[in-house]
Amino acid sequence: MSVDAARAADVRAGVRVELFSVVWMVVEAAVSIGAGVLAHSVLLTAFGIDSVIEIVTGAIVLWRLLVESRGADVERVERAEHRASWVTGIALALLCVYVFVTAVIDLATGSVPESSVVGIVMAVAALIVMPWLAHTKWRIAARLDSASLRGDAASSLTCAYMAGTVLLGLGLHATLHVGWVEDVAALAFLYWLVQETREALEEARRAA
Repeated sequence: MSVDAARAADVRAGVRVELFSVVWMVVEAAVSIGAGVLAHSVLLTAFGIDSVIEIVTGAIVLWRLLVESRGADVERVERAEHRASWVTGIALALLCVYVFVTAVIDLATGSVPESSVVGIVMAVAALIVMPWLAHTKWRIAARLDSASLRGDAASSLTCAYMAGTVLLGLGLHATLHVGWVEDVAALAFLYWLVQETREALEEARRAA
């Protein structure tokens, strides 16, 4: 297989994995936000909102790969990708503020969210799917030397860590029936969220 043919095959593989990723994030966002709102869970709602942000970044990477697969100039896609980095970084920063303020208020007022079996199932599923997605994206990104795909792979791995935090928080709340556990887990969730925010903003500054 020639070099061009091998790259074309890798680009098509990248398109398939990004398409699956975007569809997965749509499901994850819808289920997590819906379950979070019903259970009055800051942790689960924040996880869903972060999934919405990852839909946008994943769609940008998918668009960039589709353009290359059609043989078009990717410069305009890369410019849009850079602009999207600012939008993503700002949106993530606002999400950090939302999680922190809401969790602190809930702790101060003693608000108790309801347990969410649906949320626990979603977190378990994400904990299984996201590491596989991250590994697949990294492998294809290495062959394509694609910074945007590597960045999306890192986001998928971060999402797996977030899912673990969500699962821990929801699981402890469901078993211990203590309201503050989930709010503390939401604050722990910020560890991964702040990292993702910083990386997005640094990428936006480098592209400026």
